[in-house]
Amino acid sequence: MANNRIIRNFSVTLQPVKIKGMMRRIVLLTVLAATVTLGMAQKKELGQARSYIKSGKDLDKAERLMTDLLKDAANRENKRIYETWFDAVHAQYAAANEKLYLKQQYDTAAFFGLTRRMYAIAETLDSLDMRPDEKGRVKPDFRKSHAEMLDLLRPNLYNGGTYHVVKNHHAVAYDFFDTYLDACRQPLFSAYDYAKSDTRLPQAAYWATFCGYKLQDAERTLRYCELALKDVSKAQYTMQYMCEAYQLLHRDADYVDVLHQGFERFPLNPYFFPRLADHYTAVNRPDSVLVIADEGLKANATHTLFLLAKSLALLELDRYDACIEVSQQLININGQLPEPYFNIATVYLNQALELEKRNNPRQYRQQLQDLYASARPYMEDYRRLQPDDQQRWAPALYRIYLNLNMGRQFEEIDRLMRKQ
Repeated sequence: MANNRIIRNFSVTLQPVKIKGMMRRIVLLTVLAATVTLGMAQKKELGQARSYIKSGKDLDKAERLMTDLLKDAANRENKRIYETWFDAVHAQYAAANEKLYLKQQYDTAAFFGLTRRMYAIAETLDSLDMRPDEKGRVKPDFRKSHAEMLDLLRPNLYNGGTYHVVKNHHAVAYDFFDTYLDACRQPLFSAYDYAKSDTRLPQAAYWATFCGYKLQDAERTLRYCELALKDVSKAQYTMQYMCEAYQLLHRDADYVDVLHQGFERFPLNPYFFPRLADHYTAVNRPDSVLVIADEGLKANATHTLFLLAKSLALLELDRYDACIEVSQQLININGQLPEPYFNIATVYLNQALELEKRNNPRQYRQQLQDLYASARPYMEDYRRLQPDDQQRWAPALYRIYLNLNMGRQFEEIDRLMRKQ
């Protein structure tokens, strides 16, 4: 009986179990156990990587251990991992550099790639290293030593970029120049003030722009274009790449603006004027074509392209006498150019058409005969120089021979036109 009483009393003092509280404790214990396990694994891999680095062997394995750790988001703010990764890559660089110094065989592209990897790792580590502690203090451990080391290796970024340009590896080359140029804004290198001290920046910017153009990537083409323009020796090419990028982006106003700038600075460059003239022709602005043609002629008074554009613009503007004068000047310079002959013939045919519209053939008969007679030799010369362009010369000669009552010539043209 006594024992029973004891049991009853004991049972009365028991409290109901709180299931939710227990579950929280179980979860917490699980998390703590996982953290301890992860920490032990991390410590083991860091130790193994350090051993590889110290021995100078299996350095690629040391790097792989760190990159594998960083696949876990929980490790991506651990400075020790980035420090060890950097040291593993730097050790590979030192080994490769020694081989190259001793003129032993080594992959040149891989050598340059090691420099770029060190830059990427050091910049990421620097951003972690500069975070304030719980008291708001910033005490960087790596900035000075890493910046000094990488500043010495900086030429490898530029040389790596040019190496890949020669190989036509434009995407890889762009990444090297991008890293080189981006260092200007990286806090890691603030003590060096590259934006003021590095005279090679415009050249690197040009090559980055060139690579973007080759890749048909408008964004990369334009990213450093303003800096690239400071490389005066290649500015005209930079502006061409900018124009191509603006066309890809359908930014017509910017495209025309850079064409104008390019033409003003480099009027004899074969890229800018033809595209500018084509643009104004497409939007029916012959007056603007005439303006830029005259600007070009200030740079070269006998330039056939400027004279031809001027001839066409004058024809479109019905300034016939001036058109004939410029076209005749072109023929005197180069008698094998077909367009001036066509333009002069077209002037006479247009004048004849204006008279015919007055609907008084008797009054203007002689004038019409003179105009058709004047047009004839020029259109025949155009046919001689452009025999395949029948769609242009055949209707014109048909009309000329008809009005001049030249039966045999008319019949030939008539047969040709019927065969079309």
